[in-house]
Amino acid sequence: MLRLSELKLPLDHAEADLAAAICRRLRLRPEQLHRQRLVKRSVDARKAGAIQLVYSLDLELDPAAEARLRGRSGTDPHLRSSPDERHQLPLELAPAQAPMPRPVVVGAGPCGYFAALMLARMGLRPLLLERGQPVKQRSADTFGFWKGQRPLNPESNAQFGEGGAGTFSDGKLYSQVSEAKAYVRRVLEELVEAGANPEILTLHRPHIGTFKLATVVRGLRSRIESLGGEVWFGCRVSGLELDPASRLVGAVQLADGRRLPAVAVVLAVGHSARDTFSWLRQAGVAMQVKPFAVGLRIEHPQPLIDRARWGEQAGHPRLGAAEYKLVHHCCGPGLSGRSVYSFCMCPGGLVVGATSEPEAVVTNGMSQHSRNERNANSALVVNVELADLEPYGSEPADPLAGVAFQRHWERQAFEAGGRSLRAPAQRLDDFLAGRPSTAGPGPAAAISVAPSYQPGVVFSDLGPCLPPFVVAALREALPAFERRIPGFCRGDAVLTGVETRTSSPIRLPRDATSLQSLNTPGLFPAGEGAGYAGGILSAAIDGIKVAERLAQWAVAADPTDLH
Repeated sequence: MLRLSELKLPLDHAEADLAAAICRRLRLRPEQLHRQRLVKRSVDARKAGAIQLVYSLDLELDPAAEARLRGRSGTDPHLRSSPDERHQLPLELAPAQAPMPRPVVVGAGPCGYFAALMLARMGLRPLLLERGQPVKQRSADTFGFWKGQRPLNPESNAQFGEGGAGTFSDGKLYSQVSEAKAYVRRVLEELVEAGANPEILTLHRPHIGTFKLATVVRGLRSRIESLGGEVWFGCRVSGLELDPASRLVGAVQLADGRRLPAVAVVLAVGHSARDTFSWLRQAGVAMQVKPFAVGLRIEHPQPLIDRARWGEQAGHPRLGAAEYKLVHHCCGPGLSGRSVYSFCMCPGGLVVGATSEPEAVVTNGMSQHSRNERNANSALVVNVELADLEPYGSEPADPLAGVAFQRHWERQAFEAGGRSLRAPAQRLDDFLAGRPSTAGPGPAAAISVAPSYQPGVVFSDLGPCLPPFVVAALREALPAFERRIPGFCRGDAVLTGVETRTSSPIRLPRDATSLQSLNTPGLFPAGEGAGYAGGILSAAIDGIKVAERLAQWAVAADPTDLH
């Protein structure tokens, strides 16, 4: 087949117009086009008054027409042979052929689930351990906390439990980094098989949504179990038994005292497993402090964002709720090298409580698949460098300095929110002016953009909840964002703090070839918590890659070293 890309049609085109446009573009008679398959569809909104849909399609053609077009495919940058985007696993073993005790996967987020799924498909019958609860119970605990009906459960919340932190998010399935298309396709196809909408295979910026993600992660679990793997919930790993050479040839220790034999462990614990980071450091596993970003959540009426992006076409059913992506490079005094950028933008979504610890406030954003809530929200975050973290370490180059930094500002937000797990919030005009927002009478209290944060907000001053350089950078960036999106800097936009869990504050360095820990053979650090991913898609891909390397290592190793 041939692949045709960059085929543009008006927003209101009919289905029949697509085939007609293909024939015009390639000078085909209608009977020469036997079939077209949608590969990708995106939106070109650079001209708000003339929005177009952009298609990439695989074409099945009359043999003579295909031969003619193949002759010009080298000169047409938008016409080429359809690439083979299938992803093949490196091996497949019968259960009796497995060369080692079953591998252990720690963490049931996207990285852990895809690692376990691929290990199961290769016949290695993995055991997956998750400290939190299955998604149904986890959802009840999390939504109950947001609604004020249940206390915070440190083991079952927006961070911990089946599906990982991404379960309570927008479910975005695109990455900021370039990934091999075969891996991307494999992840998307597995998600569709687990219950996701097939549209994620063709949308340029696909997303699943929180409620649908709950169904999908149950589907992933069922597939793992059907292939011989097991998933255990309520199992917090508290240590590893190593031999004198620091090899993992002993056992995984559980918090309840159990020991599970293990010679290969995929560590996919996510960015908030602070107790895990602590015992890994005590065990001597190689670990480094890593930069990340912190900031606030901002909310606007979703129609404002729709109009800024789509113009007169705002509200069109083929467009849905609009997104944005903003970056500002600071130039003010003391801000050289700082950038402010939007992160995890949630169209038609909610701001929610994402703490996993008592006496701490953490914000995050989430959307359902419909994206039909009244507000748009996004994190606005500022880069935090290693020098910023040094005062928070207990020693020079303390690998846990970033954890201490996060905790400090999360507790500041807890204090500003009235020590109630409600979040501190502030009108944008008050934030820029450096004055607290109040709930009393007067113009500064007029809130027309209602905050969506659950479990609720306390209007106050967000200045003390973040480092001074973050506050200064945000105050410089907000007027610049107004020039990009008219109305972005409206005075009644609501800021809610704090956003600290943008990425892991640590990295567990690993060998570039084997993907094992630099000083702990048999331990495979993986995903976002280990510092190698940044979202659902990249975490899932890292899980696949680690599973493949683990299987290849196990087959090539001396069996006496694996038992």
